[in-house]
Amino acid sequence: MTIQNFYPIGSPGVAWGPVEFAQWLSRQSRQRSYGADVLGAVDALRSRFEVVEYGQLDYGPDHYPLVAIKSRPWRDKLPVALVTGGVHGYETSGVHGALQFIERHASAYEGRINLLVAPCISPWAYERIHRWNPEAVDPNRSFRQNSPAPESAALMGLVEPFDVLVHIDLHETTDTDETEFRPALAARNGVDFEPGTIPDGFYVVDDTENPQPAFQQAVIAAVAKVTHIAPADENGQIIGSPVVAPGVITYPLKKLGLCAGMTHARYTTTTEVYPDSPRATPEQCNAAQVAAVCAALDFALVKK
Repeated sequence: MTIQNFYPIGSPGVAWGPVEFAQWLSRQSRQRSYGADVLGAVDALRSRFEVVEYGQLDYGPDHYPLVAIKSRPWRDKLPVALVTGGVHGYETSGVHGALQFIERHASAYEGRINLLVAPCISPWAYERIHRWNPEAVDPNRSFRQNSPAPESAALMGLVEPFDVLVHIDLHETTDTDETEFRPALAARNGVDFEPGTIPDGFYVVDDTENPQPAFQQAVIAAVAKVTHIAPADENGQIIGSPVVAPGVITYPLKKLGLCAGMTHARYTTTTEVYPDSPRATPEQCNAAQVAAVCAALDFALVKK
């Protein structure tokens, strides 16, 4: 089934031009504060961790310092773990789950693995509860050479010097994926919108080119103690992809320009929490992200 004229901007079958992009941008408004929610939380961690500013986004009158948290002391002989959140700014538990992990659990890994945590990759989108940046570009399809998204380019520059063993990229799948973001994408590109279904529960995305099934199952098992795992639909799929194990699908991460494919890490996973479920609370969503990070680190440290 397709819906030809679903989104209120643009004309069916015609990709957006400057007028449509301007109309879309005029509809976006600040709804929360990156400074208060993220920078304030990061500042509170400065006595325990190194905080690095790895870039700044300048969008009109708005200026956003990009910050990451590093282990202190950093030991060159230890493996490196990368945790990323807020690549899509509207996916709230990715941001707060990353911060909660650092605050409550990072000390347990001191001397075992170097931690590099970028909790909010897309601050403009975080404030506007959106998927794209103000140029209507999806940062999570932009982790590639000559990236069109400065958010993605800045993070790649931060991470490039490090030999990463494990990368956990924290995301959500929400009801607004179907009601707003996928319809907007279809309208932007001048194609028909084809409705899909939103899975009720947590799942992860493995790398088609570097599958690590035992690693993914360790993450699923840990999160299942916190919140429910998404079942496959009637076609044996989750968001249109075959389920290869309970709660696990695969994507070609590098080919799609996804954040989880930006390094050569042996172990990578993209978590997907479902915050709109009547069976989950915001606290559970944050806890699920934290459980995923801890399980991923624990597995990688044993198997490295």
